[in-house]
Amino acid sequence: MKKSSASKKTASAKGAAEEKAAVEKAAAEKPAAKKSAVKKTAGKKAAAKKTAPMKRQAPAKRPAVVPKKAAAAVKGVAPAKTVAAKPPRGESRTALVRRARRIDRELAEVYPYAHPELDFENPFQLVVATVLSAQTTDLRVNQTTPALFAKYPTPEDLAAAVPEEVEEILRPTGFFRAKTKSVIGLSKALTEDFGGEVPGRLEDLVKLPGVGRKTAFVVLGNAFGRPGITVDTHFQRLVRRWRWTEETDPDKIEAAVGALFPKSDWTDLSHHVIWHGRRICHARKPACGACPIAPLCPAYGEGETDPEKAKKLLKYEKGGLPGQRLKPPQAYLDAGGKPAPPLGAG
Repeated sequence: MKKSSASKKTASAKGAAEEKAAVEKAAAEKPAAKKSAVKKTAGKKAAAKKTAPMKRQAPAKRPAVVPKKAAAAVKGVAPAKTVAAKPPRGESRTALVRRARRIDRELAEVYPYAHPELDFENPFQLVVATVLSAQTTDLRVNQTTPALFAKYPTPEDLAAAVPEEVEEILRPTGFFRAKTKSVIGLSKALTEDFGGEVPGRLEDLVKLPGVGRKTAFVVLGNAFGRPGITVDTHFQRLVRRWRWTEETDPDKIEAAVGALFPKSDWTDLSHHVIWHGRRICHARKPACGACPIAPLCPAYGEGETDPEKAKKLLKYEKGGLPGQRLKPPQAYLDAGGKPAPPLGAG
């Protein structure tokens, strides 16, 4: 019995010692495990931070500054001057008027021979040619109308024309069926309502088939010498590019721009803007490096700014190419302009 009791005491003491050792070992391992876990967590965070995609930064805006000697040495095009940054949106009304009028004065020096680019000898030919110029170039109209006016020289002649024969002549201008209907219709209206004469009033002209305000102002300004603003696609594009107006409706553009200039300037202003849009300030690739009004343009830099590259973008007489009229005014020829070739030539 005594021996058994002693054995039990020894086993109990041995178990207690082992339990104490296990507790002490666990206590020692706990901080180490915690420390290891902290290291692993920190490592994961660092890896996540390292692999996380960087936020995309917006490209820095280029300042709208014209480099010195930005304009190409082109006949009739003054070299560009250094330009300050874009004018603020809060440009005052007075500042806008001054800038707009200065642009027109500069363009008048560049295009002193600006004229309507449709060939015509009388108001009837001009109104017909302007109607035909929709959705095509003045050049194509000028190449087409000689045959038309040779066969139908008066409103009475065209009013009595066989539509299919007129369509065949007008085919090169595109939309020839609709245009045939318009020119025959306006010829009948001129014959029946105005004694075969083109009226010289806006309210009468817009009543003619195919004649809107744009066409009416072309006729009034160039056939009758009555001021008007011609808001074609070039005019709309440039006045918005120059921040003369933010309007998009042609009638509202006409009103907004007209308010910036004396009425007596409207017709020539239209020529200057349209000529500049056709020759230098193109829709897709403006020749900014050859632009005479670069110092005044808030959109400088939208096109090619290198002078030599910009020079290659110039059209018509600025690029040494033929103009759009087969019979241009003498002033245009004296300035180095070349007449366009007739239909089918070259």
